[in-house]
Amino acid sequence: MTFKAYLVEDSPVIRENLVGFLEDVADAHVVASASTEDEAVTWLRLHRDDWDLTIVDLFLKRGNGLGVIHACRNRAPHQKVIVLSNYATADMRERSQQLGADAFFDKSAELDQLVAYCEQVSSSRH
Repeated sequence: MTFKAYLVEDSPVIRENLVGFLEDVADAHVVASASTEDEAVTWLRLHRDDWDLTIVDLFLKRGNGLGVIHACRNRAPHQKVIVLSNYATADMRERSQQLGADAFFDKSAELDQLVAYCEQVSSSRH
């Protein structure tokens, strides 16, 4: 079953590749995307029930992903927030988790784990 993904990524190339990857490999429908913290937070506030999974990069054009994670703290139980970043240090993983991220994946090394996580999200929607 397809799930609705929201993508917060400032690189147009990476965003485009992720949309294709998520829709082809992970059975996701990417409902929208943002490249700045403000844009992401506004969309999330206006579309509370329109997503199942939000994927957040930490470094954005303006602002950062930590603010986006924080903005998702009052989400529904089935809604998951994950970080997908090249900056996968222990400190950033811990900080993201403290703010409410459900998972953290290294953009360059953990795409298989991301796919597996998406499969869990998809199967939990049945």
